[in-house]
Amino acid sequence: MADGAFTEKSADEFYEIRTSSDLEHKAAYTIDGKDIHVAGHEEIYREAIERYPTDDAIDRTAEKRLVRKLDFRIIPVLGVCYFFYYVDKTTLSYAAIYGIKEDLNLKGDDYSWLSSIFYFGWLAWAIPSNLIMQRLPPAWYLAFNIFMWGALLMCEAASKGFDALAALRVLSGAFEAIADPAFMLFISMYYRREEQPSRISAYYLWNGVGVAGGGLIGYGIGNIDGALASWRYEFLIVGAFCAAWGIVMWFALPNSPATFTHFTREEKLLMIARMRVNQTGVEQNHINWNQVREAFTDYKTYLFLFLGFIANVPNGGISNFSTLVIQGLGYGQLVTSLLGIPQGTLIVIWIVLGAVANHYAPKNYRTIVGAAFMLPTIAGGLGFLLAPDDAYVGRLICYYLTGSYQASFIMTLSLITSNVGGQSKKMIVSGIIWFGACIGNIASPFFYKADQAPKYTEGIGSLLAANIIELLMFGVFRYVFIWENKRKEKQRAAIYAAGEVHALNETAFKDLTDKQNPNFTYVY
Repeated sequence: MADGAFTEKSADEFYEIRTSSDLEHKAAYTIDGKDIHVAGHEEIYREAIERYPTDDAIDRTAEKRLVRKLDFRIIPVLGVCYFFYYVDKTTLSYAAIYGIKEDLNLKGDDYSWLSSIFYFGWLAWAIPSNLIMQRLPPAWYLAFNIFMWGALLMCEAASKGFDALAALRVLSGAFEAIADPAFMLFISMYYRREEQPSRISAYYLWNGVGVAGGGLIGYGIGNIDGALASWRYEFLIVGAFCAAWGIVMWFALPNSPATFTHFTREEKLLMIARMRVNQTGVEQNHINWNQVREAFTDYKTYLFLFLGFIANVPNGGISNFSTLVIQGLGYGQLVTSLLGIPQGTLIVIWIVLGAVANHYAPKNYRTIVGAAFMLPTIAGGLGFLLAPDDAYVGRLICYYLTGSYQASFIMTLSLITSNVGGQSKKMIVSGIIWFGACIGNIASPFFYKADQAPKYTEGIGSLLAANIIELLMFGVFRYVFIWENKRKEKQRAAIYAAGEVHALNETAFKDLTDKQNPNFTYVY
């Protein structure tokens, strides 16, 4: 039969054929150890396929119990880490209202450089750190890096001038480079693709808790009447908590589904088998350089790079200048710290609303949900720029509205965890989006010019322009993934016509990229 006879066969029809019981059982027993590259855990992966040869063999009640247990073991640990992750980056912002500029004699653009230079370290180490993590136990590598965040932050308290503080911030940025890609790796390893946006939201909302908590911490530290300047206590106290949490994560996070403590053998088998449907690859401890090359030659990688950049132009300014913007509305130091609390609370609300909207939206509405949550931040940016100078409360509310972009960025992250197959390729693309994020965060503070305080017209204008472009990018990704799925359907039809149907078990635990895997479909 000619190939053309199969090109109109739908993906659903193809899946019905390739997930038939006979094919699944055949695949389960024909995959050998050398085909399942899972960092020395081939036996348990093979056993998982034999125990659950099809998704129909999975007890959904048992699976729900397992997911709840995973949520309890993974999400709070990542969430608290994300809290410190954000508070860590805003310590400089709170230090700014407690006298660091005067104590260190910062002039001109020195503060903007201190805000940006953190990301130079991140930029330089983003890709190498991702590749190193693939070679090492990921949980332990992440925990070590988090411990080093805290240690370096404590060292910043001893800074005597711009040069010392700048050097420490470069090093801090290098150690933080692994955080977001590592979090995304854990989500992709333990959750189905439809579960990933809500889990990313669950740990990312601690970003908002960090904003609110940073306000409380800043207020509390501002009231310390000690031998040191208040801003030095900021670095010491936050740094100590960060380092301590790194030690907790060393013992709390798993390095592999096969070695996850306090889970029974049966739970581990189910944990592995339920990930078959993702078709995004499995754990690896070696670098596949062909996948690295594919990552750098895939045009979608550069779309993610640009999206990471444009989404973080607003973030770099808000994280480092939010206190100065709020203080510029006529509030004192301690009140400014407290006004960070509603800002953080609203970010949590935006992220929860985004997760709920995505959960109840029809299939493949992630890009639409992401675009929708760009609208409040665009409205807030416009309102802040157009409101009269003396409309302090109105401008403050508009500034709070700009936090809705956080919900949209979560949809962006879920597009990566769900749409990139192959472990080495996944690590590169995860690093690439944060490479772009670094560039955005580096550029952003320079839009907030000291001579434009307190309105920071150019800074808020950059936020507004970036948000409009990000809104359009969600449309671009939607079109791209729909087009790619049509290409995949043709590929599957040709494979079916040639009589080479590949069952899910044949491809789920091979280290295949999204391009190589005929069973892979993009979500959008």
